[in-house]
Amino acid sequence: MSAPSRTNSFLLHDVLVIVMSVSVAAILVQTEVLANILASTQGLEFLGSFIAGLFFTSVFTTAPAIVTLGEIAEVNSILLVALFGAVGAVIGDLVIFRFVRDRFAEHVLELLRHRHLAKRVGMLLKLKLFRWLSFFVGGLIIASPFPDELGISLFGFSKIKMSWFILLSFSFNFIGIVLIGLVAQAV
Repeated sequence: MSAPSRTNSFLLHDVLVIVMSVSVAAILVQTEVLANILASTQGLEFLGSFIAGLFFTSVFTTAPAIVTLGEIAEVNSILLVALFGAVGAVIGDLVIFRFVRDRFAEHVLELLRHRHLAKRVGMLLKLKLFRWLSFFVGGLIIASPFPDELGISLFGFSKIKMSWFILLSFSFNFIGIVLIGLVAQAV
């Protein structure tokens, strides 16, 4: 397969994945399935934290998950909510990581091969400093209420091992959920 044809194939694949994700998210929101799933866990706060953690990771389900985690943390131990929520978030991140890990970096590098600055940018991407910076920024994104897809993509640049990814995903999601709980209790 020629380079332009392969690049078009990468882009088509990525666009199809995004369209499918948006479609599924729209169906979940329109049919209120997500709201019903999260509401059905009332009385089972830690199961609710786990399920909300699963949804905490995606661009399309972050907002309802944040609200749910905040509501659960208002009346329960923030640390337990963060513990169960982070476990759910790790599972959600692993699903995303499985699909995104190397693909994003591979696609960006493929696109850069067609530019005059490609050699300079390619050298930049190979620097250890860039890998550590992408690792650090990716972790901050995972800890924030922002969706994890971008952070996981940045982890793909740093070529992180699965065991480290799990540990970091848990740690950063735990911190993010603790902060959500603290804000929820303060408000």
